[in-house]
Amino acid sequence: MQRFMHGLIKVQKTIKFFQMKHLNILYKNYYFKTLCFLVLIVHLSSNSNAQDSTSMSVVEKKPKSFTKNTFEGNYLIDEQTVMVPIKGTFEFDINHRFGTTDHGFKDLFGIFASANMRLGCSYVPIKDLQVGFGANNFNMQVDWSIKYAVLKQTRDNRMPVSITYYGNAAMDTRARNSSLPIVTTSDRFSFFNQILIARKITEAFSVQGGFSITHFNNVEGYYDASNNIQPAMKNDQLSFNVGGRYKISPQTAIIVNYDQPLTQNPMHNPHPNISFGLEMRSSGHDFQVFAGNYGYTLPQNNNFLNQNDFTKGQFVIGFNISRLWNF
Repeated sequence: MQRFMHGLIKVQKTIKFFQMKHLNILYKNYYFKTLCFLVLIVHLSSNSNAQDSTSMSVVEKKPKSFTKNTFEGNYLIDEQTVMVPIKGTFEFDINHRFGTTDHGFKDLFGIFASANMRLGCSYVPIKDLQVGFGANNFNMQVDWSIKYAVLKQTRDNRMPVSITYYGNAAMDTRARNSSLPIVTTSDRFSFFNQILIARKITEAFSVQGGFSITHFNNVEGYYDASNNIQPAMKNDQLSFNVGGRYKISPQTAIIVNYDQPLTQNPMHNPHPNISFGLEMRSSGHDFQVFAGNYGYTLPQNNNFLNQNDFTKGQFVIGFNISRLWNF
């Protein structure tokens, strides 16, 4: 009996041992499964975060990248360009036009003839907006200008062109006398408004076109058969222009421009302008030398008064010099 009881106790201890061993195995297996489950959750969450960040990067809009240096400066011979310098740029300009070349060596192709000259300056107080002031020896005119880049060409071609507005107002400051057609102060003013559209096609080649309207408050008159004064020209003149630049080296380019008046007047219709020249650029200077039919330094005078006819060889040699500073 004692032997039986002793054997029963051994069996119970053996059962308990195996029970404890298996429970320990199950216990360890439970934590192993839990650990695997946690690792899986972390892995899935990291993948989902990566996918979310990827989708977010796709959704995020990249900042616009604009095309640079469609033209080198503000001038394309007798026209403005679509370019507006960066904020804080101060510019000083010298615009000079000699006399016509049709007299040959008598006045050294116009160099010894009377010339038109303008000294001007401009500043960019805020992004894409330029304001300016100038003084001209023709009719002792002073002028004020404004230029605003409405749209700019982007590198991804979502905006394929640049569009700029240019406006100018000039005042004749000569002393009043009987020979001048000036009665009131408003008779001294003229205005020019233009929309320019340009595209940089390649790194070397850029083109530009524009449409403009010129207004003179007071125009020249003449006496008709009934001895009544009639206006010789309309107060408003419409015109368009096309031009371009082709770079032949990093600092040098060939430049061309054509201007065509559209309005027909009773008398003195302005002649079109065809001009061509060379542009040389450095870090702070822009120099253009050219020949064309326009002999004035202000666009409203050229579009309204030009009587130089290229079919008769009445070209004018001229140059533009610009000096820039950044503040």
